Amino acid sequence: MLNDFVIRFANVNGTGSASANDMFAKAIFRMGIPVSPKNIFPSNIQGLPTWYEVRVNEKGYLGRREGVDIMLSVNPQSMPKDIANVKQGGYFIYDSTKELYKDFIRDDIHYLGIPMMQMCMDKFADPRQRQLLKNMVYVGALSALLDIEIEVLQGIIQQKFKGKEKLVNANYDAMEMGRQYAFDHFTCPFPEHRVERRDLVKDWIMMDGNSACGLGAVYAGATVLSWYPITPSTSLADAFGKFAKKYRVDPETGQNNFAIVQAEDELAAIGMVIGANWNGARSFTATSGPGVSLMSEFLGLAYFAEIPTVLVDVQRGGPSTGMPTRTQQSDLLIAAYASHGDTKQVLLFPSTPAECFTMMGDAFNLAERLQTPVLVMTDLDLGMNENMSPPLKWDHDKPYDRGKVFNAEQLEKMTERFGRYLDIDGDGIPYRTIPGTHPTKGSFFTRGTSRDEYAAYTEEGPAYVRNMDRLVKKWETAKTHVPGPEVYQKEKQSAFGMLFFGTTTYAAIEAKDLLENQGITLDCMRVKAFPFNEEVSKFIDSHQRVFIVEQNRDAQFKSLIINELNANPAKLTSILNYDGFPITADVIRQKIYEHLVGKLKPAFVEHEPGEPSESEVSE
Repeated sequence: MLNDFVIRFANVNGTGSASANDMFAKAIFRMGIPVSPKNIFPSNIQGLPTWYEVRVNEKGYLGRREGVDIMLSVNPQSMPKDIANVKQGGYFIYDSTKELYKDFIRDDIHYLGIPMMQMCMDKFADPRQRQLLKNMVYVGALSALLDIEIEVLQGIIQQKFKGKEKLVNANYDAMEMGRQYAFDHFTCPFPEHRVERRDLVKDWIMMDGNSACGLGAVYAGATVLSWYPITPSTSLADAFGKFAKKYRVDPETGQNNFAIVQAEDELAAIGMVIGANWNGARSFTATSGPGVSLMSEFLGLAYFAEIPTVLVDVQRGGPSTGMPTRTQQSDLLIAAYASHGDTKQVLLFPSTPAECFTMMGDAFNLAERLQTPVLVMTDLDLGMNENMSPPLKWDHDKPYDRGKVFNAEQLEKMTERFGRYLDIDGDGIPYRTIPGTHPTKGSFFTRGTSRDEYAAYTEEGPAYVRNMDRLVKKWETAKTHVPGPEVYQKEKQSAFGMLFFGTTTYAAIEAKDLLENQGITLDCMRVKAFPFNEEVSKFIDSHQRVFIVEQNRDAQFKSLIINELNANPAKLTSILNYDGFPITADVIRQKIYEHLVGKLKPAFVEHEPGEPSESEVSE
């Protein structure tokens, strides 16, 4: 099919394949065709199987799709599973330097052997170069088989190895060897699958969510990052450091206007963040599920002492160590109610790199406006994969919202006693001061113990209740400040609705279209933040049945809906996926159809190479 297929590369971790695979995806993108690449890698440094999957779809569907049309395998270790995952009638391209085992032969797919390693051994003398350039041989072959414009690939090579002429020429040579071999031995292009230039990506970019978050933090005015390395959030800290060195260095003195601290552990990291924000800086940390677990007590301190705090949770498979290099949305409950006692934390749910960028600004503004922690809930799929995204846009006319902060002039004019936790405006948000603002006024004792409106320690029950009730009032105020949901229809069209958030968005929208083709109409809403506002509640109340799409086992998002909105559980149906791979539209369509109509013959379903899916529907 023209501009509509899935190709998966089966490689060995640490062999340089990532660069070649990335060139392949970007070449198609630069031909104006929407692509969605997914890097599927193990949690070791080198040697285990790794996969890189690219969906090409000119309709703009960017979620994963079930089944593999073309498998390019150069890893004998995973070859049996790779062959099993090719769709009937699909193609299996492999390194034929060594003969393929007869047990690997299926009679319903096409086999294309290319002696990649042998060609590199004959052409190049350096052993390491042979290994690396083998990847460019298959990129060249694919350029012929899929009709990729060779000039685009050459331009990417020139850009990547600018100033390194020997590397440019070596990559050219390897790519041309593969390309010519395909022309000489196979029908080029494939009769079923090829690409053709379009103008469909417009001004969109390809970027990973971690980089977008890092850049967003710089634009949001963050000057302090305290963090501890953990997959898949480490590259976010790296990105912030890179952008800070570019944009936050004094041009006259050369001094850094930022501080990055790699702490000894997650507890120290979040403690430093809270301290920096208390002192008036905009500070943040980035972590994943295990880090959130360790940071929970400090998050409770920031909630109760009302100190602005920003945390980016790049979610991965849990519990415990879990699957460090697989994606999930399984930190929702621990994040929403982080810490012991009655706590509620503000959550933001970006779905694209562009939203990662802008929501970092939202996070800092909300944290200071509400004087509370704000957690930006991304995941490995969004954070570490290069995603197609609208261009990054920042509203330079919108000032930073520092919230209710008394300055020196206001304190000087103040005749009444300063009450750090007084609800002066009736919205539950008190006024704060930055240490050192005034020599004699505005000081207070910051504590995690119970206190009265003037920050004085007390164990009196009525004072404690007044404080906790004020925090509830502030929570209600937060509902008017967080980003509202996005609806996909102007008015109600169906008795059935679908709720989704974050990286389930693309699959959910495609599933909506697939179901529409089968005569089933769904109203759709994408939730962008917690606490939920009135629109979410009205959407649920106005539909007979609401399907909630999320990527965890225990339906955590549905639990939040039931707990916070007092929604009727009987009308909520969960569509769950928790195998570590992004949910697909095929799975969502199938489960909703089965619930509303009856059993449906499944599409080709596979997520992890050779493993069964853990997608299911439950109520």
